[in-house]
Amino acid sequence: MSEPMPDVFRKSRRDAPDGFFAVEAAGLRWLDVPGGPRVARVVDVGPAHLDLERVRGAGPTLAAARTLGRRLAVLHDAGAPAFGTLPPGAADRPAGFFGPVSDPLPMPGGSWGDWPSFYAEARLRPVLGQGRERGTLTADDADAVERVCALLPRLAGPAADDAPARAHGDLWSGNVLWSPRSGDDGDDEEGAEAVLIDPAAHGGHREGDLAMLALFGAPHLDEILAGYEEVHPLAAGRRERTGLHQLYPLAVHAVLFGGGYVDATRRLLASLARR
Repeated sequence: MSEPMPDVFRKSRRDAPDGFFAVEAAGLRWLDVPGGPRVARVVDVGPAHLDLERVRGAGPTLAAARTLGRRLAVLHDAGAPAFGTLPPGAADRPAGFFGPVSDPLPMPGGSWGDWPSFYAEARLRPVLGQGRERGTLTADDADAVERVCALLPRLAGPAADDAPARAHGDLWSGNVLWSPRSGDDGDDEEGAEAVLIDPAAHGGHREGDLAMLALFGAPHLDEILAGYEEVHPLAAGRRERTGLHQLYPLAVHAVLFGGGYVDATRRLLASLARR
């Protein structure tokens, strides 16, 4: 007897950039590691669409949030060959994508031996260039970005030597769905679990995903962080580095949406440059 067809959610865009959906599908598959968070299952992918299992909704619970933290640490510990590495199936591409399906920005891939170099060369300078091209960011912003880039080894502090993590890359709260638990592992008595969607997966810094969860207020964030540290204690000073790791996604919002995000990016640049 054949298995029933899964209930499918389709993302589509007829004029999607070349490889957009293939890169997302590769990222979802790469993030699906034993003991890690549940990841939305890829059903089918084509040049103009991505079909995923439809995730049933449930409310986030304290226990589910702590479990997410533990599983996220397992995912990060699965590692990546280098900072900037894109997932298998996308690793031969010069860039992935970051941002909404309606207007994704290229996200450079590659291989960097240390996080400060990667963050400067593959994230901050490229997003500055994208902002200059669109007229959102200015020459003064370029100077501010360069000042921060020069300070990155010091700003990264004791976490500068962290090994590359297998990072979701766009882990804001909207990319964490809460669903009835699918298994019988017994780690959440209230029966909910987190499901990850819409990654910008790459070899990155574990604190980047945690900072994204804080950027727009993930529910029960303290429980997520507590669960994370049960599995992988974080380097001292993580809270003071949150803004550093939020700089890139905040700058992307400035490029894409302008308005208050531009002012927020400039304030954060100024704050980081004074440290």
